[in-house]
Amino acid sequence: MNEPTHKGSSTEPDTIRVFYNSACPVCNAGIKSQQGKTSDSAIEYEDVHLDNNLAHKLKAPLAFVRERLHVVDERQQIRVGLDAFITIWRHSPKERWKAKLFSLPGFHAIAVVGYNLFARVLYRWNQSRNHW
Repeated sequence: MNEPTHKGSSTEPDTIRVFYNSACPVCNAGIKSQQGKTSDSAIEYEDVHLDNNLAHKLKAPLAFVRERLHVVDERQQIRVGLDAFITIWRHSPKERWKAKLFSLPGFHAIAVVGYNLFARVLYRWNQSRNHW
């Protein structure tokens, strides 16, 4: 995959890019909280609500990017949903334990289903509230 381009983005190989939807109050609060937990300058946050064209850089429909968290990791691989969170947690010193826990095979499979269900319900709730 080609690296998504972004004005002013870091070219450091360890940089990850988080694509989130600030129009969702739950998502926005979660990202703001995460930013406060992370001292890692190798995380860049991109708001798809403010710039809908970011979804094209992920080669994904805007609705899907709004529904689920997306991360481009340090290898330029796109991670979606729970795997996006795991990537962020790996870069958050106090949350690496979460990355390890949610990466365990059986636990990961169950957590992916839970995340996807929650994301779908939250997306539909946001639509019903005309958040975009």
